[in-house]
Amino acid sequence: MPLVPINEMMDHARQNGYAVGYFESWDIASMEGVLDAAEQTRSPVIVGFNGEFLSNANPDKLHRLKMYGAMGRAAAESARVPCAFVFNECPRDSWVTYATQVGFNLVMLADENAGQAEITRRVADVVKISHARGVAVEAELGLLPSGIGNNTQADNSFTEPDMAAEFVQETGVDLLAVSIGNVHIMLEGQCDLNLDYLEAIRRKVNVPLVLHGGSGITSNSIAQTISMGITKVNYGTYIKQRCLAALRRALDLDNANPHQLLGDGSDADILIVTRNAVRNAVLERIEILGCCGRALATESRKCVCEPNVR
Repeated sequence: MPLVPINEMMDHARQNGYAVGYFESWDIASMEGVLDAAEQTRSPVIVGFNGEFLSNANPDKLHRLKMYGAMGRAAAESARVPCAFVFNECPRDSWVTYATQVGFNLVMLADENAGQAEITRRVADVVKISHARGVAVEAELGLLPSGIGNNTQADNSFTEPDMAAEFVQETGVDLLAVSIGNVHIMLEGQCDLNLDYLEAIRRKVNVPLVLHGGSGITSNSIAQTISMGITKVNYGTYIKQRCLAALRRALDLDNANPHQLLGDGSDADILIVTRNAVRNAVLERIEILGCCGRALATESRKCVCEPNVR
């Protein structure tokens, strides 16, 4: 089915009290795993790639983004559930605007080194370009600390409600990711969030709100934030952790046949191992979001969101 417009997907989630998961992919096997889980649970889903990782790996190969856009969009449009496609968290404006031309229907400019005035101006420019092409824009206000290292709270800056309202008005963004105690790349453990901050932001900001760092947030906190208006939750770290564990087990075998390990589609094929590990990882968390059973696929492969199915 065609990609679902982000605003339509988020409006339905807000009206019916659930959140849509963005489960980040890095290749076609991992994306297939996400779609397998979404179809198994009949859940609307957001798939996509990390723009920082892609652009850092190939800073002089912007043209390669067209390949990722075509590949990811084709995978998303093959889904039997409502699906959107995001180019996530990229600090390079040229990559973000190019993503609006090559298949993504949601983009996000994110540059933690930019000051408030600068990022407001840059995001506003991205919004103008993206909206003219029918693409939605997400932005983040407030600094999420990194879970790598021992100072996960030292550089934390919560999203200030009045500043968030001003930022949304000045930029015209469609979604706003907030910092309320969540952590990027949290490798161990989980934390609860500051719900008072979220409530204050919700009173000031009308656009759908997003949580990044979903891997490191307790299930109870996620459920509470959804009841308070969070409509999108991002997951990445724990999915890669589960995938790497499965790959280590698969490669710790005395198997000298390269075709079995790469490309024959058997259970030993590491592409299948990746796909299945990602599927299982997504199934661990997707039910928390309340989105399971919200997508009904017909034999014609047209999909609708169902407000009364849990």
